[in-house]
Amino acid sequence: MDNAPIGIFDSGIGGLSVLNEIASLLPNENLIYVSDNAHAPYGALSVKEIQERSRILTQWFLEQNCKIVVVACNTATTNAISLLRNTFEIPFVGIEPAIKPAAIHTKTGVVGVLATKGTLASDLFHQTVKTYAGGIDIIEQEGKNLVTMIESGVTDGETMEYLLHEYVKPMLDAKADHLVLGCTHYPFLIPCLQKILPNEVTIVDCSPAVAKQVGRILEKNQLEASKAQKGITLF
Repeated sequence: MDNAPIGIFDSGIGGLSVLNEIASLLPNENLIYVSDNAHAPYGALSVKEIQERSRILTQWFLEQNCKIVVVACNTATTNAISLLRNTFEIPFVGIEPAIKPAAIHTKTGVVGVLATKGTLASDLFHQTVKTYAGGIDIIEQEGKNLVTMIESGVTDGETMEYLLHEYVKPMLDAKADHLVLGCTHYPFLIPCLQKILPNEVTIVDCSPAVAKQVGRILEKNQLEASKAQKGITLF
């Protein structure tokens, strides 16, 4: 079982940011990535639809003998991971906006969160803020159209810079010194964000923490690959 693959899915290419971190940290593991483009973006779907897509993809991963499933999508995590854990016996790792490290390290007491509508509206997001960001001013901003633009290959340029500037301006006006990327698509925008953000603003991406959590779960359950596998398979 330890040489079985790890399943990873997202509604599109966003989860590749997570896959890259896992592949870097756990080079012996065999990874299967599914980009559910036909149903992207998940933020435009109902909770029921997101849960159904997540269930179907998990069932397919089980048919591929996957030993763990990474829900590499903030929207799917916040809306479906509890259902998945209650339905299937294999371990799951989800994606949560990195509120905790941002709240710990902020010096101004103000943190910006750029995320999809589905993530910002979810119970899990609000519980995360309540648990880790007491006394911290959280400035929320929906990244309207960002996922669609990234899926179309647009990650830079005047239009993207203008849109991102409009989204981060309220955060900067409030003196935010950390910007949490609350969608796995958004790390592709880091070079563009670095052009428009002051140097003192730290961009927080959860992908490295997710990869470490995958490693911890594999070790805890003795599921680590005993030898190098064939690598990465993309669907």
